[in-house]
Amino acid sequence: MQLIANINNAINGFVWGLPMLVLLMGAGLFLSLRTGFVQFRKFGHAMKNTIGKIFQKTEAKAGSVTPFQAMTTALAATVGTGNIAGITWAVTLGGAGAIFWMWIAALLGMCTKYAEIVLAIKFRERNAEGDWVGGPMYYIRNGLGKNWKWLSVLFALFGALAAFGIGNAVQVGNITDSLNSAIQTFVPAAAASEGAIALVIGVIVAIIVAITSLGGIQRIGSVTEKMVPFMSLLYIVGSLAVVFANLDKLGGVFSMIFQGAFAPSAVVGGVGGIAIKECITWGVKRGVFSNEAGLGSAPIAHAAADVDHPVKQGLFGIFEVFVDTIVICTLTGLTLLVSGIDLNYGVKGTTALNMQAFATVLGNEVSAVIIGVGIALFALSTILSWALYGGRCVEFLLGNKARKVYLWVFVAICIVGATMDLGLAWDIADTLNGLMAIPNLIALIGLSGVVVSVTKDYFGKKN
Repeated sequence: MQLIANINNAINGFVWGLPMLVLLMGAGLFLSLRTGFVQFRKFGHAMKNTIGKIFQKTEAKAGSVTPFQAMTTALAATVGTGNIAGITWAVTLGGAGAIFWMWIAALLGMCTKYAEIVLAIKFRERNAEGDWVGGPMYYIRNGLGKNWKWLSVLFALFGALAAFGIGNAVQVGNITDSLNSAIQTFVPAAAASEGAIALVIGVIVAIIVAITSLGGIQRIGSVTEKMVPFMSLLYIVGSLAVVFANLDKLGGVFSMIFQGAFAPSAVVGGVGGIAIKECITWGVKRGVFSNEAGLGSAPIAHAAADVDHPVKQGLFGIFEVFVDTIVICTLTGLTLLVSGIDLNYGVKGTTALNMQAFATVLGNEVSAVIIGVGIALFALSTILSWALYGGRCVEFLLGNKARKVYLWVFVAICIVGATMDLGLAWDIADTLNGLMAIPNLIALIGLSGVVVSVTKDYFGKKN
């Protein structure tokens, strides 16, 4: 077991290390250059045709979901615990400047996510049940050609296995931890029953996941289109309350962010300070982990959208990264920095810091509810989306019957994840999650010409 752990740590050091982050950023820059920085040139058009149409009543044809439902299903996976705990790690380990590098990763990631979704729609297929299916495994096979089928198999294999850990057990563990903490804020004696409460939570989550995921993409979409706006708004309002209560400190915080991006030690201080490499690495790493641009997961959900042109759905990718990282992740960082709490730089921060930051304005009880319920909803939505991702990967590999068996195993792991310490399994799943990016990035670069052609076709017609 120790040998396996050592091998996994070595691989993980690469897939979530500096070389992979450079590849992810490089792919985003390459795609941005090839498309003429479409995420900036057409940002207004993207906002008008995404958030501007949220309240329009639309119905999807059979075997598909509305463009908004496809986006909220993907956003349900990206707006997760990484937006809270992940950004807290970035700030405490990389300093305030990590937020700047998170922004850079997001600005390039907007184009990466756009390209992924355009290709997912372009090369999608109808499955045996008449549903639209797509994602990296399909655009690798159908776009790069049969000689690259082995690469599509690798992506699907990594995705199916990663879903058990990073998209399930880890998230259930976050739900039980956050709800137990919230409950103990009001009922301290509940600490003696943590295990029993965790089991009950695990069973409830398993039931919700079973009812939702076994109903297919249409049911998942109908749930996420209601859950994602509510949970995002809850967290955004709470964060803004802290920021507005400390408006006088906001200028100084932005100064810390920009100065800390290039001289983190000058801002953080302390013994040894923080090196710029750590600042950049943690900012980019947590940004990419949160919005998943380049990992290839989100296109699986977007492939089911009822649209008549790939670019129409690709615009939701720009919006998705903007909301996830530029809005929600930034608010997490700002609440920590303006609150004035001791962040203990150099030590990985936990959600206890987020609660402390909120408590400076909202009090302990309200903070416990916002952070506890927020993390629980973020994690639950992530589980629902990853049930879809893992299921589609298995369907690509083994067919629709195998997908249904896989989903029942996925449901069972919800209970296991709530009650057991799966340390090594979670670490391996995290590595597999990162490995998904390699086949996907190869395909994105290889099919970048298709993205350019489809983009020109859409905006040429618009003009």
